[in-house]
Amino acid sequence: MERKEAIDLLKKYNKEEFHLRHALTVEHVMRYMAKKYGYDEDFWGLVGLMHDVDFEKYPNEHCQKAPSILKEIDASDDFIHAVCSHGYGTCTQIKPEHEMEKILFAVDELTGLIWAATLMRPSKSTKDMEVSSIKKKYKDKKFAAGCSREIILKGAELLNWDLERLITETLEAMKETEDDINKELKEII
Repeated sequence: MERKEAIDLLKKYNKEEFHLRHALTVEHVMRYMAKKYGYDEDFWGLVGLMHDVDFEKYPNEHCQKAPSILKEIDASDDFIHAVCSHGYGTCTQIKPEHEMEKILFAVDELTGLIWAATLMRPSKSTKDMEVSSIKKKYKDKKFAAGCSREIILKGAELLNWDLERLITETLEAMKETEDDINKELKEII
């Protein structure tokens, strides 16, 4: 699968800037993690990019519509499994098995929480954010209430990481890739 093909499919089913930014953010975090841990950056990144391909248009059938949508670009069964595994326990029973799937499961919700915290900052940037700020927001159940703390914690447990490591690595990935995400978002909107 070519990235342009994936972007075109993503845009076919997603129009809102919020959803496109989230897709790019998760893509870049997954690429960062793949590079850090010695895996295929393109595969991990494309799975991150496409993980919510069906969410905007079919929120009540999230992870159920994704397989047929992804078949439009001849996605492999492994790719589809990886994409759908991020919804384990909420919209699918496809359990994250591989390290990549566990990281996707863990960072999906967390990137949303970090982005919400970023919007509250005068800089509107992750670059000057501290892990302690995210931990404080994480503890405040009213803040970004749509970002499930239970899923974030379950993701850390799947990886055998403590919560601090998950937050630290995800925040570092977002800091390092923020400029690229902002540039690409302007190009695809």
